[in-house]
Amino acid sequence: MKTADPNFAMAEMLIRKPAREVFEAFANPEITTKFWFTKSSGKIETGAKVDWTWEMYNHTVTVFVKKAIPDELISIEWGNYQETTTVEWTFKPISENETFVSIVNSGIKGNAAEIIAQVRDSTEGFTLVLAGLKAYLEHGIQLNLVGDRFPQ
Repeated sequence: MKTADPNFAMAEMLIRKPAREVFEAFANPEITTKFWFTKSSGKIETGAKVDWTWEMYNHTVTVFVKKAIPDELISIEWGNYQETTTVEWTFKPISENETFVSIVNSGIKGNAAEIIAQVRDSTEGFTLVLAGLKAYLEHGIQLNLVGDRFPQ
């Protein structure tokens, strides 16, 4: 983890697939929609601006891709225009067919209660995303974890 910001959320998990495949699962919305959001206006590439939509929650967020290094790193800025945070995914190959994924959401602002709530929600959300990714890539199962997080 590389952040000097003390207000961050983090989720990490080993995915038993090559780094190229794990990176592509986050960069390519045709794959990402199998375990996270339901629609995207485009692929993750450095400098891109894309909209991610969770149709079950009637929610869309604009994502600004600061950097995308294939098989290594994705860095985005997202949130509402008054309060954005930075999210970084790092993809560390452990072996030919294992990748350790770390997701850090930093730049969280507010009073103590707001920061705690945002860290809690972000950690929970990204943990569900990683668990859904793991099930999908390793076993071909769509768990619908994000969609089932809140009753509709």
